Amino acid sequence: MNTTQNIGITLYQSLGKLFYAIAASDKVVRVSEYESLHKIVQSEWLSLDDLEDEFGIDAAFQIEIVFDWLDYETPNAQDCFEEFQNFYTEHTSMFSNKIKELIWSTCNAIASAFSGKNKSELMMLGKLKLLFEN
Repeated sequence: MNTTQNIGITLYQSLGKLFYAIAASDKVVRVSEYESLHKIVQSEWLSLDDLEDEFGIDAAFQIEIVFDWLDYETPNAQDCFEEFQNFYTEHTSMFSNKIKELIWSTCNAIASAFSGKNKSELMMLGKLKLLFEN
């Protein structure tokens, strides 16, 4: 596996952290939030590129794998967001407008999946918007 593949896989893992941060911002990850993520990974993220992990599986599945693992481990949502933020800052060239739009729509879908967006989710979305604008 070459460096470009490793960074691409790390990108998907970082997205799993971000999406978990959005879902867990209110301290509860609901089934509807996970289902929303799963649908978007299937419909949007899998077709984005041809990148595969070392097992020959589409690297976009790393989003769900990391999300599931974090939901099991239950780390602090803010810490997960900061890990994504650090990756984004170090690799801004990987984030085209198309990728940012897909990230934004995925985050909005997760936040809206259960009874609309709550204050915690809105605050996390605001941080993401500021990150993308700077």
